[in-house]
Amino acid sequence: MELKPIYRCVAALDVHQAKLTVCIIYKDEKAELQVLLREFGGFKRDRRAMAQWVASFQPEEVVMESTGIYWKSPYAALEKVGIASLVVNARHVKQVPGRKTDIADAQWLAMLSRSGLLRGGFVPPENFRSLRLVSRQMQKLTGMLSGEKNRMHKVLTDGGIRLAVVVSDIHGKSARAMIKGLLVGKTPEQVLCYASKRLKATEEELLDALEGELTQNHCFVISELMDHIEDLEKRIRCHTERLLEGLGPQQAILQVLQTIPGVDIRAAAMLLVEIGDNMNAFGSANKLASWAGVCPGNHESAGKKTPGKKRKGNPYVRRILCECANAASRTKCTLQDKFKSLLVRRGRKRAIFALAHKLLKIMFVLIKRGDYYRDASINYEALSVARNAPRWMKMLKKYGYVAA
Repeated sequence: MELKPIYRCVAALDVHQAKLTVCIIYKDEKAELQVLLREFGGFKRDRRAMAQWVASFQPEEVVMESTGIYWKSPYAALEKVGIASLVVNARHVKQVPGRKTDIADAQWLAMLSRSGLLRGGFVPPENFRSLRLVSRQMQKLTGMLSGEKNRMHKVLTDGGIRLAVVVSDIHGKSARAMIKGLLVGKTPEQVLCYASKRLKATEEELLDALEGELTQNHCFVISELMDHIEDLEKRIRCHTERLLEGLGPQQAILQVLQTIPGVDIRAAAMLLVEIGDNMNAFGSANKLASWAGVCPGNHESAGKKTPGKKRKGNPYVRRILCECANAASRTKCTLQDKFKSLLVRRGRKRAIFALAHKLLKIMFVLIKRGDYYRDASINYEALSVARNAPRWMKMLKKYGYVAA
């Protein structure tokens, strides 16, 4: 395949952990094609030298493959000298025909870039890239927290404690206090004082659930798990505060996203740092869904459509969206109606995934318009009145505005 050049000067980087191979293709003053290959190390001084060398040629386009996390440091170095490089998907590069085995990766990238055959992926602004570290670490800690909670539940069950049968959350305030009381040697009758009056279970049911055969090893493991759980909860709170502090200028967008059913402040913040606040970078809601990997796979040939594999996309966005979709499926809104209609035909997992797809498309529209979410089929005023009317009537009777 013959590649027709579009740009006068381009640069391409082949990024590795300890080495950067840079290829620059340009036309000199005599209109002769020049190809320069140069290698740099992977340390900060090497990246700075690479960026200055590339900037000296004033390239019209700079490209690199998204190689793991190694592309981020060279990208930042080029950004400091005023070069916004393109980060291209390696799958797109491999699909371009004409690759020769004796051509270096950097040179092949430069040739494709010079012919305008490469399209850069989405790279958020520097402040969002920095906050992504906090958000993604918080997701890891949340996963660890879920694992530790499940482990403690198993150890309690192994010791004969069936508290999860009568309490909806064994990590709630009352249940945790009762478990701590058992660990210090108190009897089930003595720890009943920690039970909240809001618990639906009776005292007899709680006593039966707390009767067990906890050994010293059970108590040791449970106490260690409890300390680890509380430490993880503290760290997650710190990460959340740091994330929200960094998103101070985007408070208006966070408020808009929270109007969507199933999306709280933490989910809104984590999604915002992943997809950014400029929807023009994606162009359309469908392209955003394709980038995130939440759109349905499809394959059409000869007029027939068959299911296709879903793209990997952004696993962090997909995970948060599925959590929000689970929450939205339990709310009174059109999203719940969509979930129920899909649940019968496609099953729970596919219904949740389809709901996540719809949520992301809604977010695209809201961020682009700067408007809040309004459900056309739900009367929010009527819901508010139904929720608060008993309290209002009670206060009106108390102060004599309505006859008792």
